[in-house]
Amino acid sequence: MSLPEKENLGQMASFESVPSAVWERVASYCAYQERCESEVRAKLEEMELPDTQIDVVVRRLSEEGFFDERRFVEAFVRGRFSIKKWGRVRIRQELKLRGISDELIRFGMELIETEDYLQVLNSLAERKWQATHESNLFTKKAKVQRFLAFRGFENELIREIIDRLSQQPS
Repeated sequence: MSLPEKENLGQMASFESVPSAVWERVASYCAYQERCESEVRAKLEEMELPDTQIDVVVRRLSEEGFFDERRFVEAFVRGRFSIKKWGRVRIRQELKLRGISDELIRFGMELIETEDYLQVLNSLAERKWQATHESNLFTKKAKVQRFLAFRGFENELIREIIDRLSQQPS
């Protein structure tokens, strides 16, 4: 066996090689709120753990239920929709940035009831429409459209609601 092969064998980390302070800190991090694997990995990298130990800790945390991607998606979607009033487009993008699978993203999108979604969109659009004091109708429409697009709502829905709002008497 060559020297590099022997070194690689010595680098295979076991859970016992992970300092208890690291374990306690990352377990506390996961217990505080739902986390996804990419967030946990980023935290461990921030703690400057070697990659082999990161893999061991992530596997152990997952096995012990400290984080679960499905639970994370549920909490993330519900929070971003009901509290922050984000649309499906933005929620989907944020989940993709966190490395969540397409299957779990579809699951998350199904958690948002269409009726609730449209109600939130209407409420935000009406509030922004009233708050936008612009004499030029084209400029007012553009401002409301940008606001709703930034929130992550679909362009087709935005167009429909802006058309309806612009038809209403001032």
